Amino acid sequence: MTHPLVEIRDLRVDFPGPNGFVPAVRGVSLSMGREKLGIVGESGSGKSVTGRALMKLLPPQARVAAAALRFDGIDIAATTPRAMRKLRGARIGLVLQDPKFSLNPVMTAGAQIAEAWATHKRGPAREARDAAMSLLEQVLIRDPRRVYDAYPHQLSGGMGQRVMIAMMLAPEPDLLIADEPTSALDATVQAEILRLIDRLVSDRGMGLMLISHDLPLVSRFCDRVAVMYAGRVVEEIAAKDLHAATHPYTRGLLDCMPRLDAPRTRLPVLSRDPAWRA
Repeated sequence: MTHPLVEIRDLRVDFPGPNGFVPAVRGVSLSMGREKLGIVGESGSGKSVTGRALMKLLPPQARVAAAALRFDGIDIAATTPRAMRKLRGARIGLVLQDPKFSLNPVMTAGAQIAEAWATHKRGPAREARDAAMSLLEQVLIRDPRRVYDAYPHQLSGGMGQRVMIAMMLAPEPDLLIADEPTSALDATVQAEILRLIDRLVSDRGMGLMLISHDLPLVSRFCDRVAVMYAGRVVEEIAAKDLHAATHPYTRGLLDCMPRLDAPRTRLPVLSRDPAWRA
């Protein structure tokens, strides 16, 4: 019997506050295979915390509990720090929001990709360099030799994000978690980066967990969408059917967006129901 690539059941994450622990994730349950799953919701809904819990990248003061937290059948909660380091990068990649804060400012882009490859593949320096050049070509960088020798501050935001994607793909992971990978980019570059991620994930047969605020974006690029509110998943739906979502929170998010085909003088404000937190 095959098991899902990711299995999360009743995940709870609390952070310490001035008056005791504050819940950030409250009973999240998700399951995904080698597909593209979008996780959407407002800031503070628990999207990023859920992804980081799967990688054990939460701060030590966080309190984490789950009925199941598994990656490819591996019990993440019981995994030792040493074993977890072998999973991170090698089998689970993470692309963050802004390459300015994710790339090492004192290493060239190529050296960082080569280091990621060599860490997991254990090859010689020349082979690591060749692999890094190949990865730069795969992420559609036109002049890979120049970018290989460039420092992060010499790259545009879109170019830096391509370098980040190349680093994450170097070990050939089974799952890519993309946490707002285009939020720091302009609209044209956003579309290019998302098409690139979509092509690479499909070509490599990986799973993609795309964390975003952008509902139209995930409806175009994902297979399924999980909508989070106040630390809970309130609705799961096929991405192609997102326009027909039934939960009032999802409907409220959709209604708050401007539309060219139905212009309105004033966008509605989302009315929240305390029952959504139950």
